[in-house]
Amino acid sequence: MMHTGQTGTHQYGECTVRSDDEMTGGSCPPGQRLDHTSCLDPLATVRAPGDPACDVFLTGTVFLDIVFTGLDSAPVRGTESWARGMGSSPGGVANMAAALSRLGLRTSLAAAFGDDHYGEYCWDALEKGEGIDLAPSRRVRGWHSPVTVSMAYEGERTMISHGHEAPPPEEPVPGTPPRARAAVASLTPGSSEEWVERAAAQGTRVFADVGWDDTGRWDLAGLPDLAHCEAFLPNAEEAMRYTGTSCPRAAAHALTRHVPLAVVTLGAEGAYAVDGRTGETAEVPAIEVPALDPTGAGDVFVAGFVTGTLAGWPLADRLAFAGLTAALSVQEFGGSLSAPGWVEVATWWRHVQSYDDQDPAALRRYAFLDGMLPDVTRPWPLRRAVPTIGFRAAH
Repeated sequence: MMHTGQTGTHQYGECTVRSDDEMTGGSCPPGQRLDHTSCLDPLATVRAPGDPACDVFLTGTVFLDIVFTGLDSAPVRGTESWARGMGSSPGGVANMAAALSRLGLRTSLAAAFGDDHYGEYCWDALEKGEGIDLAPSRRVRGWHSPVTVSMAYEGERTMISHGHEAPPPEEPVPGTPPRARAAVASLTPGSSEEWVERAAAQGTRVFADVGWDDTGRWDLAGLPDLAHCEAFLPNAEEAMRYTGTSCPRAAAHALTRHVPLAVVTLGAEGAYAVDGRTGETAEVPAIEVPALDPTGAGDVFVAGFVTGTLAGWPLADRLAFAGLTAALSVQEFGGSLSAPGWVEVATWWRHVQSYDDQDPAALRRYAFLDGMLPDVTRPWPLRRAVPTIGFRAAH
């Protein structure tokens, strides 16, 4: 059991695989303000001349997310429900992009943005607020931005979305995505996207997640792009349905016949991973936290895992870091706004070490963070999201 003070308890256990190798990262340039944006480069030790300028490439739909929290129960038909909290932020693929950027990865996003106020807000928040490269993105005249309303209650969420498919671009979309160390693809059953194969052909490491198969077929043959991916990160239910197994760990092993690395998220139990190339396995339990809003937690998990993979960390450390970043994210409003940066991670790590009776085994699981985190003195819990349209951050 690990003490965490006012925000509840975090529970850990020992992992199947771990390493005591110390990792080091970059540091802030002199005079740079330390805030939610990253000033630590987790890839500092692996960068070399000739590397791609982009660390991670993404494409997808950006939504304006409006999130209601603090609901005691699900809305009841014919009644009015009042939420104790509300937030607005870019959502959809923006959740993943913001999470990657806040962890110090040079992130490039190709998406359509409406020319309404919602679209302007999302563009500004991602480009200026998060430092995401939007050069591959475009503004669409007369197209209103997709919107999702999310209601969080009883540890779950219900979403209502509205939007129309963006019209064809004024100019052809480049046939090949920009060179990047990695890309994240959201696979759709029964369809394929040319950019995935082309990205893999030019050396980009493709990480894939997947949504619910509304067709009910759950056929891996219906995910042709999986053949071009390095890693597949489904949840337990998705993994078992696709492999016809009754155990998520067995499902992970079965998936390695189709993709080199399988990572299965187990909800409250954590995550399990199998590297089919080496036979290495790792399992890390989840961090128990009081959740405000689970929106985007899965995206943050993937971003944490991609970061650790590109940095060359051991498999169990990657799982632990991904789970930690996801746990920190659910304590904030929204998907993109809630993604933690290195300041949040460092503040959490300093806090959990402050207890004299802390479980040594629990601390050892995250000892790989030593030597790489910025030196911070902020109190825990750290709160920094500004979840509304119209407020400007102070400079």
